[in-house]
Order: sequence, then C-alpha cells, then structure tokens
Amino acid sequence: MKTRHILSILILSLLAACSLDYDPLDTYSDVTEGVSQDSVQVVFEDKADVLAHRQTLLNLYKNGQEHWYLDMLLLAESHSDNAYSGSPSAETTPFEVNSIEGSNTNLRRDWNSHMGNIAQANRLISNIDVVSDPALTDAEKLQYKAEAKILRAMIYFDMVRIWGNVPLVTTVAGDITSETIEDVYPAYFPPQTDALTIYQQIEADLLEGLQYAPANDPQDKTQFSKSVARALLAKVYAEKPLRDYDKVIQYADELAADGFGLVDDFSDLFGVILTDPNAPPSQDNKAIDAKARNTKETIFEAQYFPGNTNWATWMYGRPLNDWTFYFTWAKWITPSRDLIKAFTSEVGDKRYAETVVFYNCGWNIYYPADNYAFMYKCRSAYNSTIKMRYADILLLKAEALIGKGDYSGAAQIINQTRQRAGLSNLPASASAGEDAITEAYLKERRLELAMEGQRWFDLVRLEKVEEVMNAVYDKDEGRPAQVYPFTSLSYILPVPQDIIDQNPNLVQNPGY
Repeated sequence: MKTRHILSILILSLLAACSLDYDPLDTYSDVTEGVSQDSVQVVFEDKADVLAHRQTLLNLYKNGQEHWYLDMLLLAESHSDNAYSGSPSAETTPFEVNSIEGSNTNLRRDWNSHMGNIAQANRLISNIDVVSDPALTDAEKLQYKAEAKILRAMIYFDMVRIWGNVPLVTTVAGDITSETIEDVYPAYFPPQTDALTIYQQIEADLLEGLQYAPANDPQDKTQFSKSVARALLAKVYAEKPLRDYDKVIQYADELAADGFGLVDDFSDLFGVILTDPNAPPSQDNKAIDAKARNTKETIFEAQYFPGNTNWATWMYGRPLNDWTFYFTWAKWITPSRDLIKAFTSEVGDKRYAETVVFYNCGWNIYYPADNYAFMYKCRSAYNSTIKMRYADILLLKAEALIGKGDYSGAAQIINQTRQRAGLSNLPASASAGEDAITEAYLKERRLELAMEGQRWFDLVRLEKVEEVMNAVYDKDEGRPAQVYPFTSLSYILPVPQDIIDQNPNLVQNPGY
C-alpha cells in the first residue's frame, strides 16, 4: 500500500510538471472526460449535446487547416518532387532538403492536433450509448457513432502513413484519483502500437461506419457518409500492411454505383466565379464564389462561404477574392520545375493551368520575380479544400489492376483522366509490361492529383522514394542541395521529440 501511494505521488507529480497539450494522451480535461453530476460522470446530457458535438466533429477538417491541409501539402508535395517548400524557414526547409528531425515544430503541431481530434471522436464513441434522452433514438446513436469512427479512421490513416507505429487510443481515460491512477495512467501515456494493428483498427472502424453511416448526399459532401468509408477502405487496402487489390477494385466500383464519376470540366473542381468571367483575375475582377461545390467527383470536402472563408488560400499565392491580401511574403508549396516539366512533356494538358499559375511578386527565391510559379488549387477564400475525390480512387483501381497483371485494364482507366485533361490515349507500348504501365500510372497520378497531398504517399506505397527522390536534386536546378539521401528509413517521419519527452512509453523511429 505504501508503494502504491508513493507511485501515485510520483505519477501525479509527473502529470503536473509536464507541459501537455491534447487529450487523451497528455491532459486531463473535462473536454475529454465530461463533468461530474451527483457522483455520476455525464458527458452528454441530452440529444442537443450530442448534436452539438457531432457538428464539432463534422467541422474538424474545415477548422483544422494547419494540420489537415497546410502541413499535409508540405509533407506530400514539398517533401516529394512536386514542390519546393516555398517560404524557407526552420519549419519548412527540412521537408524540401530531407533533413527533418524530431524537433520540427510542424510535426509536433500535427501530432498533437491529430491526437486531439481522435480524443474528440472518442468522446462521442465512448459516451453516446449512455445518453438517456428518449429523443435520441437507437438508430441515431448507431449513425453518429459510425460517423465518429469514420473520422477516427481518417485521422489514424494519416497518422500511420506519416509516423508508422503510433499510440492506439480508442477510449477516454477516467478521473485521476489516488485509487485509480495506476489503472488510468496508461490511457494518458500509451505506448506505440504496431502499424499493422493500427491498420486493422482503421479497417474495423470503416466497416462499422459502412453499416450505419448515412448514404452519400449528392448535395452535401461534408458528411462522413458510407461513400467516405468506401473511399477510405479502397485507400487502406492499397497500402502494404492490408494490401488486397480485389477489395480496392470492389470499393472503387461501389463508389461508382453510389453515383460518383469524373466531372467533365476539370476546372469545376478548383475554379472560381469572377466578377467579369471574360476578364483575367485582378484586383478589379475579384472572385465572388467557388465555381462549384458538391460535384459528382468530390467524396469529402470542406466548404467555405462569404463570412466563413478559407484562410489557407493566402498561404499559397494570391487570393483571387482579394488580389493584394497578404501578398508581401514568400508563399508555401511552390511548384517545382520538375513538376512543370512533367506537365509540359505532352502538349495540351488542361490540368496544368488549374494547378500552376505565374504572377509577378516581390521575391525571387526559386523563380524570377516577374514570372514566379504558385500553387493554384486553392485560389480564393471561397474554394473548398477537397480531402477525397473520385479520380484518386479510380486511379487506385488502375493500380490494383496493375498488381493483378491486367495492364490493358489499367491503361483504360488512365485514359479516362487523360482524355478529360485533353490528352490522347496512352500508346500501346505503355501497357506492354509492368514497368511501362507503372511508369505511366505514376505520372498520371502525379499530374491529376498534384498539390492535393498525394505524391509522397504514392512514392512510399510503391517503394519509389529512393529511385525518384535521390535523382531529382540533380535534374531540378531550383531545388536546394539534398542534406541526407533517402533510404527505406525515410518512409516514415520522426516522432516529435517533445512528445517523447512527455510520454516515457514512446520511442523514436529508426534513422532519426
């Protein structure tokens, strides 16, 4: 008993001494744990509380632009051959030159934010069943829990691809008291779980989500629908730990049955409506709205409107709704010369003008100031940020067909996105063998999904990191010198050192 008392004091002291940020890993908070009412823990008093928290979950992607979008593009685009960091600094340049360390502040922000979002999802998952309000039906409980599990799966899918082994937290911790601390402590400072187990949890969450989540609503692509679960399952089964090409094809086909397809005009995905549609964008010809939302191609997106706008747009270039707003400093995610060369290798690719734009600016870090390249897929404060779209999943079906040896079938899918882009079909030689069709496929995904946070993960999934990234520094004159070569240890990033310092059960990833 004396030993237990001493241990309790030591652990409580540790909890009090650390500077901790997010639940449930690090901080005890009623945000995660609810409040005590007559000695009974109450998290959601009634249906209104549940609906309010559900809306919070639906808004996480929209309100979490830094870790869901901005930092994801830094990792997937600037850490690949698609982009330079854009605005050189201690937080961005390491992604560009391959010198990322555990001290990187972006990684710490992303880890904490993702774990905080998982805590918010777990809060609903763990507590909704005990809400006694008769207005909240059993069917609604199943639906809202399924939505939260789809969200949790989405977060863990990003985390496991970035860091590999991460803590698996599926419950909320109880109150810390002298009697419970030894049981509760592991919930606040859990060890890492192996990547395979993380993927299996993602799979389980999505399969349950597929049962009880709402069907796709063609008029509202901000929901955690069955279609979002299907798209995530297709992406999960394309990854090595659970790779199953038949299931990739199955869920891609089910999305088509849900009504998803390619929009006819690629600019519908990222375009804007200007005051004068016949004049070029300028201070006098402002964007007044997004060109389209809820297209048949979008699976999940965050939407922005006048009065509740997308702030991330001014991080990448000129916001077309306000031509000069914050356009006085170098922007993030500058398209690379190597990407531009890939776009211009075939004449007439319509996606080029929707992905890259050139402006006159006040800096010349990577390009001459009078003809500077900018990322163009988030061009106004009214543009949606698209987390998932059908072209991604359709092309993953092509990847699955390649894996099954059906090279002509894969070529037919690749030709669909090429034709929309204004290009001719692949030559017959492109599907003559595995190497040729894989090269064509990787190029097509690169151009179709450029600046959407996919490129790095494509290279990792197909084990092309060393081949592509160790060669790009010599052929791209605008890229700063490579600090470290890419190896198999580069496929996952370092766990933030601050987090390791706070949680004695965490270990650093090899190579860092």
